Amino acid sequence: MAGKGYSYYRLVIFMAMYVGYTLYYFNRKTFSFVMPSVMEEIDLDKDDLGLITSSQSAAYAISKFISGVLSDQMSARWLFSSGLLLVGLVNMVFSWSSTVTLFAGLWFLNGLAQGLGWPPCGKVLRKWFEPSQFGTWWAVLSTSMNLAGGLGPLVAALMALSYDWRTTLALSGSLCVVASFVCLLLIKNEPSDVGLPNIEPGPKKGKKGSAKEDSTLAELLLSPYLWVLSTGYLVVFGVKTCCTDWGQLFLIQERGQSALVGSSYMSALEVGGLIGSIAAGYLSDRAVARVGLSIYGNPRHTLLLIMMAGMSASMYLFRVTVTASSPKIWILLLGAVFGFCSYGPIALFGVIANESAPSNLCGTSHAIVALMANVGGFLAGLPFSTIAKYYSWGTAFWVAEVTCTASTLAFFFLRNIRTKMGRVPKKVD
Repeated sequence: MAGKGYSYYRLVIFMAMYVGYTLYYFNRKTFSFVMPSVMEEIDLDKDDLGLITSSQSAAYAISKFISGVLSDQMSARWLFSSGLLLVGLVNMVFSWSSTVTLFAGLWFLNGLAQGLGWPPCGKVLRKWFEPSQFGTWWAVLSTSMNLAGGLGPLVAALMALSYDWRTTLALSGSLCVVASFVCLLLIKNEPSDVGLPNIEPGPKKGKKGSAKEDSTLAELLLSPYLWVLSTGYLVVFGVKTCCTDWGQLFLIQERGQSALVGSSYMSALEVGGLIGSIAAGYLSDRAVARVGLSIYGNPRHTLLLIMMAGMSASMYLFRVTVTASSPKIWILLLGAVFGFCSYGPIALFGVIANESAPSNLCGTSHAIVALMANVGGFLAGLPFSTIAKYYSWGTAFWVAEVTCTASTLAFFFLRNIRTKMGRVPKKVD
């Protein structure tokens, strides 16, 4: 192929989105990273901190859903770049502020801007990569969050040695602003934007109905598979959140482990999750390459079911085998296995929701299942801790374990459901 071909543009576009989303995530967590320094200067109690962080979480859940719908209606590169610009500007203004009201309001705006990041990425990936590569690149792109989450506290701590928290936020915000313009230049919505043939599979030869290729929102919403995916994602994300939010307390308060073991368990879970999401994308892509996508069932289902079963099994072992005298390596191994088995399905649910939807509604499809995942994350908060308050952490984890097992069984029996959402050509059986 003469000139700049698919490989060149794929690499450039992917790297721009990777760096861009790393900055998105870093600037989502900057307040958490500099919180100790902020509290030294400004009197903030726990309720104030909760108000600031919760305002961002609520805005992010709303914005991510709206962004998914918008990504089907407007340019993904503009949506992604605009969000990054807004995130940077909000962080810069935050660095000039000093009151709880302003902090909460600005962090709400940060959450709204944050939601514009991921849905356009999924849209661009689907347009530029074959179905047999989509899952792998989706999973690799999602590691930008692990990178930012892992290096963020270290970078913030190092910057705190030379600068104050205001300078840290102003610098990270400025970097976002500059990166937003770079991303706008480098990201292309689809191959046809640079003179290459589009690779997205679609019915091009049909004589009847080719004018009616696009599915409607009603047809998408009436697809049972959308709600099967949404329910599965709700459970998996909720159970994962239970373990990441409350696993340390369970180990310390009910199993007599040290705070160091609790934090080490969390680190092991994140490392396992990083490997699990990449493995899920790569291995499920190989299954797609072998048999292709069809109307009934999905080649990614087998791996999805194995990982969901692994979540249940590792939770059961975590609940019944860990005691005050358990070897530390066993606890870390259970954390890594749970991370591997939970982050894998989280990556797969997003991929499947995107690729199973009609091209004109893939962003909306992902927005709906992601919104349900956020509901699962909410249920993992106060409702879950209430069970622990009146019974025990062990009982609460047993409820999560049973819910995960039931969801896995239900998904197994529904694995051959019609997975092609929206309109299906009559010719295909």
